Amino acid sequence: MQIPTAHFDAELARRYNRPGPRYTSYPTAPRFNEAFGEAELREAAMASNGDPIPRRLSLYVHVPFCMSPCFYCGCNRIITRDTTRGDAYLARLYREIALVAELFDRDREVIQLHFGGGTPNFLAPGQLAEVVDALRAQFHFSDHRDRDISIELDPRYIGPAEVAELAAIGFNRASLGVQDFDPAVQEAVNRVQSVEETFAVVDACRANGFRSVNLDLIYGLPLQTLEGFGRTLDLVLQARPDRLAVYSYAHLPHMFKAQRQIDGDQLPDPETKLALLQMAIQRLTAAGYVYIGMDHFALPDDELARAQERGGLHRNFMGYTTHADTDLVGLGVSAISHIGDTFSQNPRDLPSWQIALDEGRLPVFRGLQLDEDDCLRADLIQRLMCQGEIPVNALERRYLINFPEYFADALDRLHPLMEDGLVRVEAERIIATSRGRLLLRNIAMCFDRYLNQPDVPATPRFSRAI
Repeated sequence: MQIPTAHFDAELARRYNRPGPRYTSYPTAPRFNEAFGEAELREAAMASNGDPIPRRLSLYVHVPFCMSPCFYCGCNRIITRDTTRGDAYLARLYREIALVAELFDRDREVIQLHFGGGTPNFLAPGQLAEVVDALRAQFHFSDHRDRDISIELDPRYIGPAEVAELAAIGFNRASLGVQDFDPAVQEAVNRVQSVEETFAVVDACRANGFRSVNLDLIYGLPLQTLEGFGRTLDLVLQARPDRLAVYSYAHLPHMFKAQRQIDGDQLPDPETKLALLQMAIQRLTAAGYVYIGMDHFALPDDELARAQERGGLHRNFMGYTTHADTDLVGLGVSAISHIGDTFSQNPRDLPSWQIALDEGRLPVFRGLQLDEDDCLRADLIQRLMCQGEIPVNALERRYLINFPEYFADALDRLHPLMEDGLVRVEAERIIATSRGRLLLRNIAMCFDRYLNQPDVPATPRFSRAI
């Protein structure tokens, strides 16, 4: 399918740069509640086993430990240089793997495994091998060529020899944090990382047969300038990673303690931040990258770009993926699962997660059972985020609705976006235009029934769109 190329419009970006969800799920995680617990998770897993065609599984393992704090970070992580903490964590992780694996029929193949964090390579390759072996012993891993075993890597704490060990374990995709190569920016965010050590890991991944390498950049960090970020882009394009993520820094110090170490006066002003994004989009598209959506770019022959072309792209808590028809099983502290029409989340603090497993319980502290309206809107937003359009006729047939009547309020909210040229409404579909491709979150917000409810807190819990 033909998807419009993203077009940066500075004036529209200014007007629509408001807080909103990133829609890695719908409903979003703040809607999860403690009424959903272990019993509900067991019921959801049992129901999912009864599907006429068993859905494949995606596994996510959260490793919370980091050697040092990156001040921009909003992830769930524990700062420590005591590597023995990894052993205690894994002892309980193996208990969780055994408990969770019992919920699923063995004929359900695992097509995707991802290690996130934190810093997954806080664990030594030998420890990561043990985790993969434990998962293989409890779950049925697919042998299909499109199976993904991926990991997020901090290049400061891994070398080429260890990358070779990861490849021998079965890892075939890697994502590396870069953020910015400018020394002043690195000092300001407490992440000093050389070009040489970063690209040594990239080269090692390629030499050892990894199918793709992703690099993460962030715009809007303290002391960033157009000149400095331009040099970072030049260096990154020389390495030509298969995928790139260019995230907006969301300064939310009231939510993330580490961000209080950042001097707010050193942050780029709104105009400079917009210019940083514009430069990144122009440089990457000129270099041949395809804008996938929501900060992500890929080379045209990458599997993400090809999946989007054929309508098979999916978005979940791990980001964009080619594995759409799967149930997501999250393991480790704070991990989120999406099984059938439910979400469930493990405790975000390590002691609560440990206590549950020590008592032989599934560590679930909150979740959500989606109702029919949630499922419809989740489907709509998923398609918008992945394909850049809302298939009106298809949704009407699938959910037996009259789209204009059912979404009358949403279409009213969408009308200003239509007038601004962000969306085009046709008889069978609503399409994000080239100007709207960078503002998919704003389009999706029109269809989010929870954003307009009176219990939404006044303090922004979401980052801005740009």
